[in-house]
Amino acid sequence: MTTPYSTSQPTRAEIDALPGPTLLEFGTDWCGWCRGAQAHIAEALRAHPGLRHLKVEDGPGRPLGRSFKVKLWPTLILLRDGQEIERLVRPGASAPIAEALARLDASGGAQTARSADAPDGRRQG
Repeated sequence: MTTPYSTSQPTRAEIDALPGPTLLEFGTDWCGWCRGAQAHIAEALRAHPGLRHLKVEDGPGRPLGRSFKVKLWPTLILLRDGQEIERLVRPGASAPIAEALARLDASGGAQTARSADAPDGRRQG
């Protein structure tokens, strides 16, 4: 069983303030495209167990989806520190999702490498 799309939505300001990587997924529980993508999304996410994944119900009158200019479902928006890094619309396989998640990981790589440096600038380890 997949997790349903949440009908209670965070604000855009809350999304923009999220630290680190986030997968923001827009869709609806009744959407055939959304249901069809769930196995692909789950497969790609297996390699990223700690990734924040927010499933948000979209539709008319839903301001969060409009603020991201979502037009088709599902739309996956990959964010780092509240900034959009990449988006996928109606992914039909797990590979494009996995590749996008790898790029999301890489977008934070410089930060991670710097944190591994000793105070004098030498690499630890």
